[in-house]
Amino acid sequence: MQTDEFTPKVLLAGVIAVFVWSFIGCHDVFTWFLEVLPAVIGIPALIWLYPRLRFTNLVYALIAVHAAILMIGGHYTYALMPVFEWIKHWLHLDRNYYDRLGHFAQGFVPALIAREVLLKVTPLTRGKMVTMLVFSMCTAISALYELFEFAAAQITGTAADAFLGAQGDVWDTQWDMTWCLIGATCALLFFTGLHDRALAKQKLRIDTLP
Repeated sequence: MQTDEFTPKVLLAGVIAVFVWSFIGCHDVFTWFLEVLPAVIGIPALIWLYPRLRFTNLVYALIAVHAAILMIGGHYTYALMPVFEWIKHWLHLDRNYYDRLGHFAQGFVPALIAREVLLKVTPLTRGKMVTMLVFSMCTAISALYELFEFAAAQITGTAADAFLGAQGDVWDTQWDMTWCLIGATCALLFFTGLHDRALAKQKLRIDTLP
């Protein structure tokens, strides 16, 4: 169990380091705050839950990656992330697509979080009901986030333009939700087996404790 307990701590330290870096020299503090807010809320919640509900290291690793995506977006803004800006010019694209990666992660990572919660704290077992609920939860999270963006734009006006990152696309909200759904679909199609093995490994180690 020592290795399993050490991994979340290493991931947490890495996320904190990225968090500090993301603030230093960020594009603007207001956009940075809005972009990293989900991580600022979620990570303390995970720490509080740790003694009560311990996720697999697979899920903790994915959460750390998602947090890093948010923080990098907060540092540069999604429309100006340098690597995707280079890809934009190299492939002659019409926009910087880093926000699509962010919304893909918004579906991919919560899908496995939701699946793990359902399998651990409810009587549900692996099957169609869990899959349906995971899809529903991911869609709800995406819609709620879009409403949060809408509220930020209504309250602050043009100050939230960098946070919205629409880049002139009138269908940006619909694309965001579509990529969230694609992310959730990929997680359930390609990571279910790996997630099941991680769950079984965790249960086996817990059951062997004295």
